[in-house]
Amino acid sequence: MTNLKVIRTRIMSVKSTRQITNAMKMVSAAKLRKAQDAIIQMRPYTNKLRGILRDLDPDLKSIKKNIYSRETEPQKVLLVAISSNRGLCGTFNSNVVKKTMQIADEKYKLQNENGNLEIIAIGKKGKDFLKLKKYNIKESYTDIFEMLNFKNTLPIVTKIMDDFVNGKYDIVHLIYNQFKNAAVQLLMEEQFLPMTHRQKVEDRFEDRPYYIYEPAKEDIISELIPKSLQVQFYRVLLDSCASEHGARMTAMHKATDNATDLIRELQLQYNKARQASITKEILEIVGGAEALNE
Repeated sequence: MTNLKVIRTRIMSVKSTRQITNAMKMVSAAKLRKAQDAIIQMRPYTNKLRGILRDLDPDLKSIKKNIYSRETEPQKVLLVAISSNRGLCGTFNSNVVKKTMQIADEKYKLQNENGNLEIIAIGKKGKDFLKLKKYNIKESYTDIFEMLNFKNTLPIVTKIMDDFVNGKYDIVHLIYNQFKNAAVQLLMEEQFLPMTHRQKVEDRFEDRPYYIYEPAKEDIISELIPKSLQVQFYRVLLDSCASEHGARMTAMHKATDNATDLIRELQLQYNKARQASITKEILEIVGGAEALNE
C-alpha cells in the first residue's frame, strides 16, 4: 500500500505541473499573437527604408562619408546581447549567451583580454549569466520588454550611436533571436555599426526610381541614416520579443505533452500495483480459509 501511495502522490504532482505548464502555454500564445503582429507590421517599413537608402545612393558614395560608416581596425568592441527576463523558454537565452561568449572568446579574443570589449545586456537572464562568467558588462536593461515601444528603445540606441561617433567603440554587434514562426527562432549576429550598405555589382545598374531631392540628397541621407539605425534596433527588439514568446509557448507545449505521457505511464503503473495488491490479499484470504478448514 505504501507503494500505491507514492505513485498516487506522484500522479497528483505531475497533474499539478501539467496545469501550470498548460496555463503558461496559453499565456505565451496570447502574448505571441500581439508580438507577432508587431514584428510582421514592422518589417515592411524597415525593408522599405533600407531600400530607399539604397536607391538614393546605389554607389555608396555619400553613405561612405557619413559618420556612422567609419571603418577602422576594431580595437574597441561593443556586443549587445538581447535575451529575456524569464526562463522556461527552451534554448532561447542559452543560445544568445553562448554566441556572445563565442564572439568574445574567439573573434575578439585580443580585445577581450585587453579589456577593450564591453557588453550591453538587454534582458535579465543574459545579464546574470554573463556577469557570473566575469564578462565586462557595461550596462544592463531588464525592464525594456515590460513596455516595448519605439520611444522606450530610443535612449538606448541613441547612446550606442553617440558612443560610436565619439570613438568609444570601433564596432558594434547585435546578438539576438530572429522570429521566423512560433516554433522556429534563428540565432542572429548582426553588425550594427559601422553601417554597411554592400551591394552586388550587377544590382547597382538595375532600373531604380527617379527622385527629385528637396533639400539636397546629402541632407536627406544624413537624416535617413540615423532614423534607419534607430528603426533597425527597434526591429531587433521586436524580433527578440516575439521569439521569446514563441520559444516559451513551444517549450510549455512540449512540457505539457510530456506530463500527459508521464501521467499515463504512472496510471498504468498504479493500476498494475493495485491489481497485484488485490491479488495478494485474495490469496491471503483463500490461504487463511483453507488453513481454518484443515
